[in-house]
Amino acid sequence: QVQLVESGGGLVQPGESLRLSCVVTGFRATSMGWFRQPPGKEREFVAAFAVTDHSTEYADSAKGRFTVSRDSAQNTVYLEMNSLKPEDTAVYYCAATRRLSLRPLSDYQRYDYWGQGTQVTVSS
Repeated sequence: QVQLVESGGGLVQPGESLRLSCVVTGFRATSMGWFRQPPGKEREFVAAFAVTDHSTEYADSAKGRFTVSRDSAQNTVYLEMNSLKPEDTAVYYCAATRRLSLRPLSDYQRYDYWGQGTQVTVSS
């Protein structure tokens, strides 16, 4: 059974950190990523990791503050978020695929499976 289960969201103050985790079960992912949907806005790309060549890609808003990584043994992808800002408030979704794709890591159409989302709220 294919499942993507996220954890690690919560309420933090500006400048603090959070680490999101996403455990993928049911298949070995070729690429894994994170997207988010801020209140009242559309889903947007955050960061992703390609298992095939260990490449990563980040949204401009995430560069320098967020780090995406993977534990191959656990088939888990992480998103380490530092220096959080109120504008980072969103529901964060994990995404993964078992296919090889020529689509960019930032393209949501690259991914076949999605998690249920975890809320991240940054507020003082």
